[in-house]
Amino acid sequence: MELRGPDSSEDARLLGEQAVFPETVDVNIRQLDPIPAPRAFLRELPLSEAMSDLVLSSRREIRDVLHGRDDRLLVIVGPCSIHDPKAAHEYAEKLAAVQRELSDRLLIVMRVYFEKPRTTIGWKGLINDPDLDGRFNIRKGMWMARKVLTDVLSLGLPVATEWLDPITPQYICDAVSWGAIGARNTESQVHRELASGLSMPVGFKNSTDGSIKAAADSCYAAAFEHHFLSINLDGRVISAETKGNPDCHLVLRGSSHGPNYDAKSVSEALAALRASHAPGTASNGLVIDAAHGNCGKDEVREAEVVEEIAERLAAGEQGILGVMMESFLVAGNQKPAPLDQLTYGQSVTDSCVPWERTEQLLHTLAASVAARRARR
Repeated sequence: MELRGPDSSEDARLLGEQAVFPETVDVNIRQLDPIPAPRAFLRELPLSEAMSDLVLSSRREIRDVLHGRDDRLLVIVGPCSIHDPKAAHEYAEKLAAVQRELSDRLLIVMRVYFEKPRTTIGWKGLINDPDLDGRFNIRKGMWMARKVLTDVLSLGLPVATEWLDPITPQYICDAVSWGAIGARNTESQVHRELASGLSMPVGFKNSTDGSIKAAADSCYAAAFEHHFLSINLDGRVISAETKGNPDCHLVLRGSSHGPNYDAKSVSEALAALRASHAPGTASNGLVIDAAHGNCGKDEVREAEVVEEIAERLAAGEQGILGVMMESFLVAGNQKPAPLDQLTYGQSVTDSCVPWERTEQLLHTLAASVAARRARR
């Protein structure tokens, strides 16, 4: 079946008839392709009642973990990025089975990332270039992203994603239970404003240089109300007034200088959070991302990092509320290319831990939570 999005031909006609292009505008723009308003996508791919209930209940459970009311470990696990909906669905089926088995000790949320920040240039994710061929069919990519989300939710798995821009959330945020602001955007005022109005808990990652203060300041800022320009579900430009998000927290992801998942780094980060006076969940604890700078983007080392964290949890270390892990069906990664040229189930961005090893690690983490409970 050909994947498609809502028809936008009428939008294109109106744009051509009504738009005014003075000589000082769009000098470096080659083309403007209208995209249907968010409401059109929500109508074509709506959440069922069961999906909505899952999103609401999982957000509540994540908040309970972050606030210390639930002693389970939050585990955000899945591909570095989604490029193949079929492989993503197969992975989700496997993860859902493990979730059902370990749900008394782990709160598992599938990592479903559609937008990828680039240090320079490169493939920017499923929404931007869904066919991995440089045609940049964003309308199709947005439709595919929403379809992947509804597929994963239908299996009983809540999802997590990274918010890279202030427009995309209007198209998919109703289906997301946990959001991240990446290391490159942690200091961005736009992303702090965005997080203040999002309906789910949001993790701010430490800066690429390792700075904790930037992320702590973001948790503080996002907890307060903000006013900024945005769009509504009908695609109209609006002035948004937010209430503030009390569920923002820190994610340690290592840095260009090396890892920061060790006990000393965790203790120092928690002290920085307390000193920032960030309200809500921020001062209760943090999430450790075992990937990125904490493993040098080596999936073998990433698995070892997870095992080390599990040992510390079992020994009773406090302050670690969650773990992130990049994992897919096949180990490693490959360069982006059209699907028929790729190894099925292998990442096209950062290297990922293979499924068999992931399943072992999830059981190891569950055992560490049980050991931590026994110590208490």
